[in-house]
Amino acid sequence: MSPEAVPPRVVLTDIEGTTTAIAFVKEELFPFAAEALEGFLAAHGGEPAVAAILDEVWQAEPGREPVAVLRGWMAADAKVTPLKALQGLIWRQGYADGRLKGHLWPDVAPCLQAWAAGGVRLAVYSSGSEEAQRLIFGHSVAGDLVPLFGGFFDTRVGGKRERASYNAIAGALGVAPGEVLFLSDVAEELDAAGAAGMRGCQLVRPEDGTLADRRHPEARDFPEVARRFGLPAHSQAG
Repeated sequence: MSPEAVPPRVVLTDIEGTTTAIAFVKEELFPFAAEALEGFLAAHGGEPAVAAILDEVWQAEPGREPVAVLRGWMAADAKVTPLKALQGLIWRQGYADGRLKGHLWPDVAPCLQAWAAGGVRLAVYSSGSEEAQRLIFGHSVAGDLVPLFGGFFDTRVGGKRERASYNAIAGALGVAPGEVLFLSDVAEELDAAGAAGMRGCQLVRPEDGTLADRRHPEARDFPEVARRFGLPAHSQAG
């Protein structure tokens, strides 16, 4: 595939299914938070950050016990900000004591490092909280990659299938939407980014069972993204 005429100034990447195996999120992170929920709330429920989250849960479903609401959201994999924020706090403990290590596909870190070194700005947009995003990249199997990124965005900026979210991200980054390349495995997210004027590329990783939508450019891995969009290539020796 020939590269795009003008390389993007910014690469905005999703996490689950894009940089990271879906199985890691579904089979390691989510069960870890679910198992630790009651114990974490008992130990930390009085802390300001946790108390604020519990207050949001009360406001979302008045009259119900917050733990029951959180359990329901977990079961439904709800993309709600209070749950995502709480999961991030629980995961922080697991990363800190070594029980968790952020999964990245082997092709991801070398490309991110090459892109950043080549002057491309990097940012993350995920339904997981900003805290959770920083933890995955900060405690990744490839080391601490957080310094590579200039922005982390979660559902507080809006839903991932909403055009306005991508306009808001471009505004926060101080660039025109057309200068941003958004990477995701989900076609509907790419639709929304495209409606905002961003370019997009669908990551179709067979290991995750992703199906190509055929209405967006696609790539199997990050080196293929680099080739297609004229991004700096990483050194195979590095």
